Amino acid sequence: MIDQFEKLKSGIIDWIWDPARLGATGWKRSVVTTLRIGYLVIRDLLEGLITLRAMGLVYTTLLSLVPLLAVSFSVLKGFGVHNQIEPLLLNVLSPLGAKSVEITSRIIEFVENMKAGVLGFVGLAFLIFTVVSLIQKIERAFNYSWHVGEHRPLAQRFSNYLSVILIGPVLLFSAIGITASFANAELVHKLMEVEAIGALVQMAAKLIPFVLVITAFTVIYIFVPNTKVKATSALVGAATAGILWETAGLAFASFVVNSAKYTAIYSAFATLILFMIWIYLSWLILLIGANIAFYHQHPEYRKLQRRLIQLGNRLKEKVTLVVMALISKNYYEGKPAWSLESLSKELNIMTELLAPLMTSLVERNILVRTDDVPPNYIPAQAPEQMTLKKIVDAVRATDGDDKFLNSQLPRIASVETCFSEMEQGAGQVLAGRTLKDLATMAPDVVAQSSSQR
Repeated sequence: MIDQFEKLKSGIIDWIWDPARLGATGWKRSVVTTLRIGYLVIRDLLEGLITLRAMGLVYTTLLSLVPLLAVSFSVLKGFGVHNQIEPLLLNVLSPLGAKSVEITSRIIEFVENMKAGVLGFVGLAFLIFTVVSLIQKIERAFNYSWHVGEHRPLAQRFSNYLSVILIGPVLLFSAIGITASFANAELVHKLMEVEAIGALVQMAAKLIPFVLVITAFTVIYIFVPNTKVKATSALVGAATAGILWETAGLAFASFVVNSAKYTAIYSAFATLILFMIWIYLSWLILLIGANIAFYHQHPEYRKLQRRLIQLGNRLKEKVTLVVMALISKNYYEGKPAWSLESLSKELNIMTELLAPLMTSLVERNILVRTDDVPPNYIPAQAPEQMTLKKIVDAVRATDGDDKFLNSQLPRIASVETCFSEMEQGAGQVLAGRTLKDLATMAPDVVAQSSSQR
């Protein structure tokens, strides 16, 4: 039985990953792409890192939920819509059944008890810090899904997070209010009296919550990761996550209804445990949607085998010189600066391999990151003043412990002489050439790169 299952599994995998499948067109190609993305997402889930990050977000959510709602409550109170927090919480926690009312009332009670005068300056600062740390951890979880190793600068994070905390709730409840006003409009009620139109309106009313969930997920996938996310990919991930979220809600509600024995075992803790499980499932679904959006946008990552590829020392130097040639070429021609993702696509190299090189060049004052989101890269000084030897030396310095390990090696005169002559020869070739020389040859590099793809 096990052997038959393994044969069936192997046959399905071979069929999905057969290179000839990508030669298909139309809906057949879409089916193959969907199956491949599904396989990769399941593979990532089984590796366990996504589930671990979802678990970490559960803890952070429990710690930050009340402070987050307290800040949102204070902002919404100025717009007179703070009373809508409770219905929204009830809707989000609806899979918990009757327990959602108890949990919502407790949370609202905690929120109303939080007063700035009682907390004092230290308490208020801790409240804001807790909220910011939640959003920061969410960003890091999404950056992991998008294979982004760089985080936003501290000042940018602070301004972006405050914008989410202060403006986000207002936009959310404005959308809900507009939807509710539309549903209660006199024209809508008159249209519902018409049998055919009434059925469509009722169907639309049932779809509105689902559309709002997908819209919210799409916005999260576009703005939270520290990279440029295409709206189409974000929508694909959000639609899948929205379907999973609604399906999981129905399944979890059925589980809660039949969980009387768990209540008998865990007593008062049963409500808390069910609440934590639902938060975990919600974050897990949100991260799954982010993974789907990533694989949809980056077909170069759709590979059956996950291999830990590393650049050799010589290839690092060559890649760095190609990168510097492209960056300096755009600098001279007044074209838009390159980002990490655009360089990765141009060179056909994964961002994980390119990111450490870019970081090293920034740390050694070869490149400068701009304040754009995501950041772009420009030369730290005029290309005609930057020697190629300085650039190559910066790349060689990325292997941080070389100097220490070199001091531990035994001294053999012939080897030392050989390496000294090699360094002198390379230095003589590179020292007389500047980055400007590479910029003038960059068009040939771009043409060759494009012809190979």
